[in-house]
Amino acid sequence: MAVLYLVPSPLSDGDWQNVLPAKVFRVLTTTGYFIVENIRTARRFLKLVNKNIDIDSLKFFVLNKHTEYSAAEGYLNPVVEGHDIALITEAGCPGIADPGAEIVRIAHKKNIKVVPISGPSSVILALMASGLNGQDFAFNGYLPIKHNERLKAISKLEEKAVRLKQTQIFIETPYRNDQMLKSLLKACSPVTMLCIAADLTGDNEFIATKTIEQWKREIPDLNKKPAIFLLGT
Repeated sequence: MAVLYLVPSPLSDGDWQNVLPAKVFRVLTTTGYFIVENIRTARRFLKLVNKNIDIDSLKFFVLNKHTEYSAAEGYLNPVVEGHDIALITEAGCPGIADPGAEIVRIAHKKNIKVVPISGPSSVILALMASGLNGQDFAFNGYLPIKHNERLKAISKLEEKAVRLKQTQIFIETPYRNDQMLKSLLKACSPVTMLCIAADLTGDNEFIATKTIEQWKREIPDLNKKPAIFLLGT
């Protein structure tokens, strides 16, 4: 029976074998159909895993925020015809802060077997290393871009973190990280705990949890670095 594989990819540059299981090599080497967010980066990842792979013989389907549902549904036709297909995320695990969840939903609707492969998740890795509440937490994705709306969103998340003792996790586009940090330092109470995790699994990995007051004394440069933020008590 053909299956839909959910294939993770590295969060940062480096040796993929340090963060991904050996099964990734087998799946990517024996599968001819791929659902990806960006063909260029997917081809580069495939070559990284297996430099001898025949890229031109592979079939790619693009899945992003502009993909119509009807088109996405057709991406699974190879599985119906007996061919395995792999869903590859841009970074981390498919379906987590990633449009791949739509394909997985369609697969279940069609009774197609879904096989997740273990890999790095910035959400889980950051939470593990934060020292904040890992029993009760919420992932909130991206916060508003506009300054005033972002401040309001941060205040609401801080209130939830304090009232529910629930860790609030969110991300930002790398080139807006510094603006996000400035907003956090402005909106939050001095005693609120903030964990910043950047370049996870990479050579320049940075993870630190401090109070807002402590962060104000030494502000890190997060510009263009993949980062994730966690608020807690």
